[in-house]
This record gives sequence, structure tokens and C-alpha cells, in this order.
Amino acid sequence: MKTYKIHLIRHGLTDGNLQGRYIGSRTDLPLCPEGVEELRQLRETVDYPDIERLYASPMMRCKQTAGILYPDYEVHPVDALIEYDFGTFEGKTADQLEVDSDYLDWASGKISAPPEGESSTDFVKRQCYGLHEIVQDMMRHNVTNAAAIMHGGAIMMLLAASAVPRKPSVEWTSENGRGYSVLITPSLYHSSGVIEVYDKI
Repeated sequence: MKTYKIHLIRHGLTDGNLQGRYIGSRTDLPLCPEGVEELRQLRETVDYPDIERLYASPMMRCKQTAGILYPDYEVHPVDALIEYDFGTFEGKTADQLEVDSDYLDWASGKISAPPEGESSTDFVKRQCYGLHEIVQDMMRHNVTNAAAIMHGGAIMMLLAASAVPRKPSVEWTSENGRGYSVLITPSLYHSSGVIEVYDKI
């Protein structure tokens, strides 16, 4: 039976990452100079998987990462993979928000969405839909090995929802330019939405 491999890779470092800010779908930051240099070094030292097709969130930091790690491939944007909408928390740090009661309720799980933002449930559904778009596109083009450049939180939530071995989202963290390789067996995926993590990048 034909199987499909997708390598989920987190984008490179941005100034927002360095400053500890909540940077989501409302702020289209580029990679910072440190992030560009780190990715270039990783490309020289890390054995990134060979692929046939390259997908990415349409946000600048993901497209730039895709161009550095896989410069010879056309980037196919997948809108559903866009970052989480942090609503009124966007651009702020945890220190700045520690006196905000809405933030404290959200961080403790009492509410599922920031004010004017996206619920965690909707975010997970959107990432799962993005993965499904990729799988369908791979099948249409007879591609069995692809990479998807994504956001760190998106990888965490997607794997917590769909992957085996089963782990909570905090155990699916990845450094910038790193990630996880997943195997998709069509019969299992179409019946239950399950994907298998088989390697780290």
C-alpha cells in the first residue's frame, strides 16, 4: 500500500520570538538576521529530508524559511496553516499581560479564546484541514514525500490532535528550523485522521 511522508518544519527565528511576544496571524514578521543565519547553518549541518513538493503557511516567516531550506523548490502556500489568532494579546509579552484578567483566564484554560481571537478548537480544526489539503494535493500529483513549513504552535496542536504516539501538545515542541516527520497510511488516515510520527528533524 502506498504511504505518504510529510516533514513538518518550524519556521526560523523572528524578532518577535527573540522578544517573547505573542506573534500570530495578525503580524506578518520576516525572519530576523539571526534567524536567517541560523537556518543557513542548519542547512549545512542538518540532513534535511529529500522531498518532491514543498508546502508552507503563507506568512512571510514560513515562506522565507522554505526558500532557505529548500531553495530549488516552488513554495505551495496552504492558507489553513496560518498562525493562531491571538486577538488582543497580539504583539504583547506575557509580562505585559500578567495583569490582564482575560489573559490569566486564557492561560489557565478557563476560556478557550483570547478576546477577538481564535479558540483553540477552531485552531486545531484549521490545522487538520490544512494537513488534509496537503494530503489531497499530494495524491492528485502522485507525490509521496513532501515538506510543510509551519508555525511552532501549529505543529504542536496538530500532532497532539492527530499523531501517534499520543502526547500532549507541550511534548511536541520543536526548535526553529526543526520538526517532525510523519507517515500517512491512507486507510488509517481516512478512517480516523491518525498520522504516525516516525522521526525528528
